[in-house]
Amino acid sequence: MIAALVFAPLPSVAAQQTEVQHVAGYGDFLVVDGKSVWMTNTGRVEQWGRQGRLASVALPKPCGAMAIIGGGLWVADCAERAIHRVDTRTAMRTHSVATGIADPAGELNVVAGAGSVWVASDANGEIARVDPVAGIITARIAVAPGTSYLAFGHGALWAVSSAGAVLQRIDPASNRVTMRIALGRQPGFLAAGEGAVWVQEQGDGTLARIDPVRGIVSGRVKIGARLTYGDIDTGGGRVWVRTTDDQELVAIDAQSLAILARLGKPVGSGALRYTPAGLWTSAHDAHSLSLWPKPGRIGAPR
Repeated sequence: MIAALVFAPLPSVAAQQTEVQHVAGYGDFLVVDGKSVWMTNTGRVEQWGRQGRLASVALPKPCGAMAIIGGGLWVADCAERAIHRVDTRTAMRTHSVATGIADPAGELNVVAGAGSVWVASDANGEIARVDPVAGIITARIAVAPGTSYLAFGHGALWAVSSAGAVLQRIDPASNRVTMRIALGRQPGFLAAGEGAVWVQEQGDGTLARIDPVRGIVSGRVKIGARLTYGDIDTGGGRVWVRTTDDQELVAIDAQSLAILARLGKPVGSGALRYTPAGLWTSAHDAHSLSLWPKPGRIGAPR
């Protein structure tokens, strides 16, 4: 049975301090690298820590969410329609793989899992699987047209087609779609963690929780009028949603679907990544990178 749509009351929460840094250009997508993060920017990817920028690597047009595996940062390039590997220790590009890019506008994910790198490679419906050591394509997987959002978790690759309003489960052992789950309007970014797969239904302003075993929507929570061009991550028993219109981010309890906190002023679109030590958010329109320390305290009663 699908759980009812949750409209959770918002508790009084403790004030949250942030560490904010200015980022020149258009800093956007993030991936965690230990105590630092890598960020896409105009014509480059940059590594940032709490004390500022640590490295910068020139690339033609980095776009979309990135992945780290085996000491390599993998990032899509919407100009070259390829993915690049950057050595995270030397900040040097070491591989380029001409995979194709399904969404040259840049709203897509590169993810790592099952010893591979995965990228949505063709708008007609294809995902490329790449060996990160050899730097070669090992499979091209047929999926629904318009698939461009990916996440890896619960032993599978999960892929959203926004145009088809469907979530697909891809078995990495067979490179085949083994499950399809209907979603709400304009689904987009997703995360796999905290016992479920979570998808932003951007057109409905809802977050959908999907049972990864049964393949059903087990609950929804209404966050706002829309969730267009935000981001999502999981950790610490919560789902973290980067929003655009009403606040900077929302913390949601993964079990009850209660909204625990709404944090920050609306600063436009950007990315979000969780670590136990701090929650990173970017805001490309405000040219900022923020760290929200001690995320376990976010949403705690006063």
